[in-house]
Amino acid sequence: MRREEGGPAGPLEAALPRPNSAARALRCGRFVLSLDRPLLMGVVNVTPDSFSDGGRLLAPGAAVAHAERLIEEGADLIDIGGESSRPGAAPVSAERELARIAPVLEALNGGAVPLSVDTVKPEVMREAIRLGAAMINDISALREPGALAAVAASDAAICLMHMQGEPRTMQASPRYTDVVDEVKRFLAERAAAAIAAGIARERIVVDPGFGFGKTVEHNRALLRALGAIAELGYPVLAGLSRKSTLGWITGRPAGERMPASIAAALLAAERGARILRVHDVAATRDALAVWLWLTGDGQKILRD
Repeated sequence: MRREEGGPAGPLEAALPRPNSAARALRCGRFVLSLDRPLLMGVVNVTPDSFSDGGRLLAPGAAVAHAERLIEEGADLIDIGGESSRPGAAPVSAERELARIAPVLEALNGGAVPLSVDTVKPEVMREAIRLGAAMINDISALREPGALAAVAASDAAICLMHMQGEPRTMQASPRYTDVVDEVKRFLAERAAAAIAAGIARERIVVDPGFGFGKTVEHNRALLRALGAIAELGYPVLAGLSRKSTLGWITGRPAGERMPASIAAALLAAERGARILRVHDVAATRDALAVWLWLTGDGQKILRD
């Protein structure tokens, strides 16, 4: 499902969404990833305070080993984070964030799958790309000064996520008039800003930001209407794995939410998500294979 390809970014076109024009491939660094089936992005949190596995992968060796295991299980991308974005999380310095992720990037660079770095800081983006990151996953959608330029100067892909507020306060009292319309408009505007800055639309992914300044009802509305986000014409990333909404539904703690996470991933894929950001790659892969088999494409995910 993946091949390497060089060459410059595509020409700058009108920075308007193309309704109903689904992207067929995602360009990220030396990779071009087919979007014929949903891709699995494995999560590697190199932090002491992430909500689901805080501290377990803080040592570089443990993080690298975990990433390698996720790749063996079928991950199409690996998302590496050095700063927690859980509700209430305190920010860390760029120096500390880089100290956490740099050894992991250096060890995994040159591998068979693209490496994504989850960061909001332009200085971290630039260094991560230098160390081999093929994608930046930004919960602030490149709104920090210098962030647009940092990604535009590279060939890395960018995931633009919607977040109301910031991690320390985002779940205090999120409010929307129409959450689906407001999230869709925000993502369209940020994608337009990225294209205007010189980032080819083939490098752009959008993420509605489940759990980032959203109540359980907001999350349900977004999941139900995920197809409306997909209509923008950019690949949609869905990150529902182990989220607190699933805990609210099931009554289970983060470490016991794998079945709910798989169900949420399949519902997102059914509604048009092209990238599923998950902690449990092997189990999600198997469930996705059954779903794809039922829809007629099951052998694709089994033969990659």
